Amino acid sequence: MKKIERKESDQRPKRLDSQPPFVIEKLGWRYHHLGIPTTRKMPGEKYIAHLKMYVSGFETSLYGIEWMRFEEGSPVAEIIQTTPHIAFEVTDLQQALEGKEIISPISRPSPGVKVAMIVENGAPIELIEFE
Repeated sequence: MKKIERKESDQRPKRLDSQPPFVIEKLGWRYHHLGIPTTRKMPGEKYIAHLKMYVSGFETSLYGIEWMRFEEGSPVAEIIQTTPHIAFEVTDLQQALEGKEIISPISRPSPGVKVAMIVENGAPIELIEFE
């Protein structure tokens, strides 16, 4: 495997086309799903009342695609309502959040699940820890 090269002016390692993202290769994060906002009613939607949103597709998508449709007045951050996000499973959510720009603090959407949202280069990223 080739060594990741760094520019002196850039503190982030540069990866090769054949390398997975740093968080997967070095930190052990695992892909969980891709959340895509929509304004269309989707088949099999489930309503999450406290977030004023509908979700669908996650349980049946072979690729982990989840559709999200929001009602007016949803407390979910606007960037999440308008920009697709990728979600990663992490082993230690608190540690994964260190030094990150948090747009949605740790919450517990269901028993045994902790989630938070960060933003990286204008893109929302969901981090999930299963207990």
